[in-house]
Amino acid sequence: MDLMKVVEKEFASGVEFPKFRAGDTVTVHYKIKEGNKERIQQYRGVVIQRSGAGVTATFTVRKMSGNIGVERIFPVASPFIDKVEVNKYGKVRRARIFYLRNLTGKKARIKEKIF
Repeated sequence: MDLMKVVEKEFASGVEFPKFRAGDTVTVHYKIKEGNKERIQQYRGVVIQRSGAGVTATFTVRKMSGNIGVERIFPVASPFIDKVEVNKYGKVRRARIFYLRNLTGKKARIKEKIF
């Protein structure tokens, strides 16, 4: 067996997330340690991309904080992620929606996928 797969299996967090992809609006519940206290912070935004596979997989979430766009990259196998909630499923035609960075106002909206 490949040595990398053995190490990846050992470090796997075992936490299952719902299926989400680029264009979906998610809320990431992230554990933050401040001194000896620990709290959970919610980070809600649009998933811009998912990259990698296995333990090295990451996803990027973009939110608007006031008038400024803020992006954060979350590793999927991070022990600090408590849970991920999918708020809306977006209808986009690309796997990486970096064009969203240049859009403002109503143009930056993503249509919702209706099942």
